[in-house]
Amino acid sequence: MKSSVFVGCAIALVAIAGCNSKQGQAATNAAAKRAHATAPKTRDWTQVVSPTAAGGFVMGNPNAKVKLIEFGSLTCPHCKHFDDEGVPHLLGYVKSGQVSWEFRNYVRDAFDLTAALIARCNGATDFFPLTRAIYKEQPDWEAKIEAAPKNQLNSMQQLPTNQEFVALARVADFAKLAAAHGLPPAKANQCLANEKSADQLVQMAENATTQFPDFPGTPTFVINGKMVPDVATWDGLEPALKKALGERG
Repeated sequence: MKSSVFVGCAIALVAIAGCNSKQGQAATNAAAKRAHATAPKTRDWTQVVSPTAAGGFVMGNPNAKVKLIEFGSLTCPHCKHFDDEGVPHLLGYVKSGQVSWEFRNYVRDAFDLTAALIARCNGATDFFPLTRAIYKEQPDWEAKIEAAPKNQLNSMQQLPTNQEFVALARVADFAKLAAAHGLPPAKANQCLANEKSADQLVQMAENATTQFPDFPGTPTFVINGKMVPDVATWDGLEPALKKALGERG
C-alpha cells in the first residue's frame, strides 16, 4: 500500500518540481524509512513446530483453515516419493498460514521404528529436518540393511527392546546420518533404548487403524478430520487442499 506522503508527492510533481528538491527528497526518504519500520512482517509458519496430543508433530499456524495430517512410514518408498515431490510444494501452503501439516509415524517394521526413534529424538526442533534427511537417504540405508546377513538381523530382533533398536541402527548406520544433522551418537543411543518411546510409536500405528478403519497404508492423508481416499501423491493431494481452502482448480 502506498504511503499518503508518496501519493502527495506524486500529485505535487504535476504542479511543481518540489519532490526533486533536496528538501523534498529528504522528506520522502524519511517517510520511506517510517513506512518500512511500521510495515508488518509476514510470518513464516514453517518455523513453528510443536508436538501434538496424538503423538505426532505439527508444522504451521495452529489456527490454519486447513489441517492436514500425514501418516507416513520411513521405510515406505511411496512416502519418500511424496517427500521428494510433494513436500516442497506443501511447504508453500504451510508457510502462508493457510495449512498446517501434522506428521504421524506409522511404523511397519523394526527398522521403520528404529528410524522413527532417530527422527523424533530431538523433539519438535529437528523432527522435520531429520525425517526429511532419512527419506532422502532411504535408498542408501536400506541397501545396508539388505546387505546384512539375515541371521544377524534375526538375532538382533531377539534382543531386549532397549538393545534391539541400538543394534539395528548400527546396521543402517543411522548414527552417522543423525550426527550429520546435529544429533550426537550418545543422545541417539539414549533415544533408541527408550522403551516408552518405542511403545508410543506402536500405539500410534494402532490408533490410526482404529480411528480410520479403512486405513489403506502409507502415505495416508487426512484433511480436517476426514481421510482423503485413494491419494498418495501431491498431484492427488493438492486439489483436495485447494477444495478445502475454497479455491478453484
